[in-house]
Amino acid sequence: MKTLADLKKIREKAQQEMKLRSSNTRIKIVVGMGTSGIATGAREVMKALMDEIAKRNLTDVIVTQTGEKGLSSMEPVVDIIEDDKPTITYGNMTAEKARKVVAEHVVNGKIVSDYVVAQS
Repeated sequence: MKTLADLKKIREKAQQEMKLRSSNTRIKIVVGMGTSGIATGAREVMKALMDEIAKRNLTDVIVTQTGEKGLSSMEPVVDIIEDDKPTITYGNMTAEKARKVVAEHVVNGKIVSDYVVAQS
């Protein structure tokens, strides 16, 4: 059985997570986590994105995943989705490239054109 203090901590954590999910996000980052993405390093890319966002305390950015996107020759792929802006798809991502995308695109609003494989 949990103590009352333990239950309060669990409740506070759940409330924080729900607040993050329900708050308005400025940017949504979607990582392709299909089999070809995972085989080429998508897990490491996703971890690097989440670590960089946490390190920079970016509370208005959400990271999620999707399956195959039909770009298997460019995996891992990452979409950056912002309201009223075209979706930018970065391809052949690595953990290092993912950190650069967070620093340049997410924080400073500058598209890293060297990594872009599609724009819609």
